[in-house]
Amino acid sequence: MPFVNIKITRDGVTPEKKAEVIRGVTKLLVDVLGKNPATTMVLIEEVETDNWGVAGETVTVRRKLGK
Repeated sequence: MPFVNIKITRDGVTPEKKAEVIRGVTKLLVDVLGKNPATTMVLIEEVETDNWGVAGETVTVRRKLGK
């Protein structure tokens, strides 16, 4: 039973786009690894940009600086 955990910043991604990602990841595991889609689990976690850091800065700060 595959379990895929995807973390993204909370930027207003629509429920439709999330559903598209879930379908696409499931299809990828079926096509590449032959996994059963009925037992493939995909979890999307949204993280506030203040809680995600890159190169010592939060994503919030990096975006304000245009990085």
